[in-house]
Amino acid sequence: MLDLLQLYLLNLIVTLCMFIVLIFRAWIEHKNYRLMWKELEWRKTYNIASRILKAEKDLFTRVEGGEELYNLLFEMFKTKGE
Repeated sequence: MLDLLQLYLLNLIVTLCMFIVLIFRAWIEHKNYRLMWKELEWRKTYNIASRILKAEKDLFTRVEGGEELYNLLFEMFKTKGE
């Protein structure tokens, strides 16, 4: 009788440990998913800002200090090429 009880307890402990590991892995995956989602949103913002900057370059160059502002925004949004 005692051996059967010990076997059940061992099974319970192993099951609980597996559950804890599963929860830990799910937490790590959720954290990575949020990080990747944030990165995708930033890339989308950079792409949109880059297209706007390229399309409206003449608007920036017409105002005083616009060229410096344009260059600053160009570097800030990591825009490639002029």
